[in-house]
Amino acid sequence: MKIAIAHDYLIQMGGAERVVEVFHDMYPEAPIFTTVFSDERLSRNLKDADIRATWLQNIPGVKANFKGVLPLYPIAIRDFDFRDFDIVLSSSSAFMKSIQVPKHTFHICYCHTPMRFAWDYDTYMARQSKSNLLKNMLKLYMNRLKTWDAKTSRNVDQFVANSSVVKRRILHYYQREADVIFPPINTSRFKRATSIGDYYLIVSRLVSYKRIDLAIEAFKRNGLKLRIVGEGPDRKRLEAMAAPNIEFLGRLEDEEVNKLMAECRALVFPGEEDFGITPLEANAAGRPVIAFQGGGALDTIVPHVNGVFFRKHQVDDVLEAVAKVEQHAWNVDDIITHARKFDEDNFKDQLKKYVEQAYVNFLKGG
Repeated sequence: MKIAIAHDYLIQMGGAERVVEVFHDMYPEAPIFTTVFSDERLSRNLKDADIRATWLQNIPGVKANFKGVLPLYPIAIRDFDFRDFDIVLSSSSAFMKSIQVPKHTFHICYCHTPMRFAWDYDTYMARQSKSNLLKNMLKLYMNRLKTWDAKTSRNVDQFVANSSVVKRRILHYYQREADVIFPPINTSRFKRATSIGDYYLIVSRLVSYKRIDLAIEAFKRNGLKLRIVGEGPDRKRLEAMAAPNIEFLGRLEDEEVNKLMAECRALVFPGEEDFGITPLEANAAGRPVIAFQGGGALDTIVPHVNGVFFRKHQVDDVLEAVAKVEQHAWNVDDIITHARKFDEDNFKDQLKKYVEQAYVNFLKGG
């Protein structure tokens, strides 16, 4: 089988890009088709990959402002040529599920979510510092984009969702069934610490829907130390809100993040995510998680085993969850054992068997 990998864009290294790393490890000869990529932001694991970008790659400044060319993505992906491939394995939370492949090519989409910025536009934009005029203009475009997104979902032969909530969204927005295969965690990267520090930790892109502002308000009130790792357009606003007990560390190398995770009192995960790899990474280092009770966290957090939930996006609920973490006697071995259920070796084995069987069914016309 000749396989191609496709991913929306390789501009930032987040959970979805970690999945692409594993795809590349599984199928190292497979080229990776993407709209635009940044050499500087590529992980070491993708440096040797055959990456094939669209003409968007040649637009000056596009890597720094890849969201600014939003209307061009549906046009750019039309130019991909998959005639030489038996299977295209796409990784998508935006446009790449909409690629067109020949009739003889099997398109299986590993869907991180139907495009959140279109289908959940009001929530996505609620705390972004854009003018009302621009927000209203974008909303008109998003309505058109949703129509296009639903229509082009027919280009996918088989959907695989990364969580139970995404499976439900695929059915709701696309009227398509999907099986669930949880994303991979490289648990071997993480080691338990011999001693625990006095700080809580957030590791996240700094964008408004992640609800880092909620965590900042809570830790301003309780005075406990909070360290925030990550970059993003919301950083300036968040720093303006913060108190001296809250420290912004910017973007760090994996080794530094691993150490911070292993020594934190708990990881704070305040947004509603489609899955959320970061909490399981903290678990792999032996640390519990404080998570909002929704989204992908419902698949990964077992209360008082590897973390605690808070039910509402309210400061008091976050403070109550922090207090529960302080009061509970955490079993580090149980936390690590739970994380290993999601190890990337299990993912590789499960996905490879799934792809092969789905392709056989495709050839049979099933």
